[in-house]
Amino acid sequence: MEALQKKFYLKSFIIILLSLMFVGLGMIYSSSYMFSKEEFGNPSYIFIKQVIFLILSVLTIGILSKSKFEFWFKNIFYLHLFFTFLVFLTFIPSIGVTIKGASRWLNLGFTTLQPGEFVKYTTLISAISYFHQFEGFTDRLRLKYGAILFFPLVLLMLQPDYGMFFLCFSNIIFACFLSSFPRKWFYGFLFTSVIAMSGLLVLAPYRVKRLMSYLDPWKDPMNSGFQVIQSFLGFAHGSFWGAGLGNSREKLFYLPEAYNDFIFSVIGEELGFIGVFVLVSLFLAFTYVGFKLVFSLKNSIKSTFGILVITTICFQALLNMGVVLGMLPTKGLNLPFISYGGSSLLANAILLGLFFSLFINTYVPRETSHMEFN
Repeated sequence: MEALQKKFYLKSFIIILLSLMFVGLGMIYSSSYMFSKEEFGNPSYIFIKQVIFLILSVLTIGILSKSKFEFWFKNIFYLHLFFTFLVFLTFIPSIGVTIKGASRWLNLGFTTLQPGEFVKYTTLISAISYFHQFEGFTDRLRLKYGAILFFPLVLLMLQPDYGMFFLCFSNIIFACFLSSFPRKWFYGFLFTSVIAMSGLLVLAPYRVKRLMSYLDPWKDPMNSGFQVIQSFLGFAHGSFWGAGLGNSREKLFYLPEAYNDFIFSVIGEELGFIGVFVLVSLFLAFTYVGFKLVFSLKNSIKSTFGILVITTICFQALLNMGVVLGMLPTKGLNLPFISYGGSSLLANAILLGLFFSLFINTYVPRETSHMEFN
């Protein structure tokens, strides 16, 4: 790709990213002001918190975009261990915060932090490193770094956070598929994983209940099917043109997580099909321009990382939209850049900062065994 063309795509990608962030900021205010007023006495409470995290996220992207990708890649297993330790701390009563039976957050005093959002991406980069070096590893190193790679997934299941577990595991599968990992081993690993994850699903009664609710939410409209049905009502009220910005009925304590996991429903209600179309178009543009940039990279490590950055963000967006539209079973996954959540926004910013560093810095890491962590 010529330098001018790459510069054009890079600027376009930045504009698309900022557009998504500011759409999210506007919708968070619209969907949360009533809840903030009732819960905190300040209609802008949640909005202000998101603005602060947005500023921190933009600064993070700017700083990391100037850093060397090789440094982070070379030290990724240490970072992965650090964030795994933070996930472990969520189980300590005096530090961890339990909400709705799930211990996913750390109490920092002034705010909470969800370490799983960061582990999601350290898992992604660690998996790239692990499978890239797999053939050069001794059996001892394969076992050692394999354990480091997979251990936080065990913690995520214990929290429990099946949605984050699924995303982390998907990142590992994607990274494995894009590597030179032996195909026969990959398909065996994939088959075994599908069987294991199916077993984890049926062993937990509440997950089976969610699955049944997904198949027929009207069977239990006041309990397991309530959230999805309220989401449907929001889209129905919005119709084609929408009820108007700020005029959602569902956010008035009918739709749980209106400013978080189900914010897409509020968008559908207030902005209608037009608003949904614009948002989906932004994510499609994010995907298209992102891949255009990635395909200009000549280094396989960087290319794999770039592909997985775009894939994992858009895959999560697709899952969230599928859940809100009733096409997938309900799971706790937010809509990237749009839903409320400082941890998610900051984690995405770190990932995108490293993504931008692939194009702002011209240093190309050598694809040799010097990246092994001995």
